[in-house]
Amino acid sequence: MSSDVSRSAPPPDVAPYDALLLVGFGGPEGPDDVVPFLENVTRGRGIPRERLVEVGAHYQLFGGRSPINDQNRALLAAIREDLAAAGIDLPVYWGNRNWDPYLDDVVTQMARDGHRRVAAFVTSAYSSYSSCRQYRENLAHAAQAARDAGLEAPVLDRFRVYFNHPGFAGPNVEAVLTALEELPAEHRDAARLVFVTHSIPTTMNDGSGPDGDAYRRQHLDLAAHVAAEVAAARGVEHAWDLVYCSRSGPPQMPWLEPDVNDHLEELAGAGVPAVVMAPIGFVSDHMEVIYDLDTEALATAADLGLAAARAATAGVHHDFVALARELLVERAAAERGEQPERPAVGSFGACWDRCAVDCCPNPRAALPVAGSRKEVDA
Repeated sequence: MSSDVSRSAPPPDVAPYDALLLVGFGGPEGPDDVVPFLENVTRGRGIPRERLVEVGAHYQLFGGRSPINDQNRALLAAIREDLAAAGIDLPVYWGNRNWDPYLDDVVTQMARDGHRRVAAFVTSAYSSYSSCRQYRENLAHAAQAARDAGLEAPVLDRFRVYFNHPGFAGPNVEAVLTALEELPAEHRDAARLVFVTHSIPTTMNDGSGPDGDAYRRQHLDLAAHVAAEVAAARGVEHAWDLVYCSRSGPPQMPWLEPDVNDHLEELAGAGVPAVVMAPIGFVSDHMEVIYDLDTEALATAADLGLAAARAATAGVHHDFVALARELLVERAAAERGEQPERPAVGSFGACWDRCAVDCCPNPRAALPVAGSRKEVDA
């Protein structure tokens, strides 16, 4: 489906949905918010407050403010504009897991506003506990909060995992091509593509998806697609790697590796002259992007004498904004019993709408979730 919408065409049918919910991670908006926000994120994990203060220092470099809420405000406005241009008259709400506006409050307001069937667009593109199931736990908790307030909670349907949807893949291809042009011309063709995502514990990765290892394999699949599209566009094949950032667990717990900084050192030692760091694990410039890559990894590259450029995230690229509409129309058709087109690139094919009950299990406790094939949040 094109992001260009004909004004003469009838508006797409989005029944049975009566609202769209943008679901974000959340982030602090000032210095006093930083540690309380990190306490929300890490609740139940036994992480000492001193460690939270240490991590919080990264936020203080940027005025104690994460960029993520402003990015979600921009995405929210762009989605509303895109839906209106398509003739879709649907209210769009925004709620966060870890900071204001909190999902519990927003879903309760949606219930008060009379909404009964809500499509949820999560700002996370991959399968794992932290990037998928935890959001579905939060949605189930928010629905229960509405019921606890004496309201009829809406049914909350999360869109399919979209790492390989053209609306996400295309902007990443475009961003890598643009970043390559920022490198010195004499090093451009020999540049290595370094695809970056958030590290997670290996046990979490092993349980991701219905068959395990989905988080890592989904990233590899998108990285291979982006690299192939870049080669087709430039007539030059670039070697590439998948690396990780933002490891935060205890030393004795294995997390996915290699770390981006360690990998840059290896590449420089092997004589690679230049790199493009492409943060395909993120939909916008999260703190992990502006600190881990723009601050730390680019400094590592400079120290190594390695020419480096950072590719943009999807952000509010028009194709990514249109992705929300396209997934809404697709899921609505599926819920009406139709067989909609389900575009996907790479080798995975389009992902499932409803997750298996045991998909991406919670490593600490089994909690109710929204959007399973067998509902456990009743």
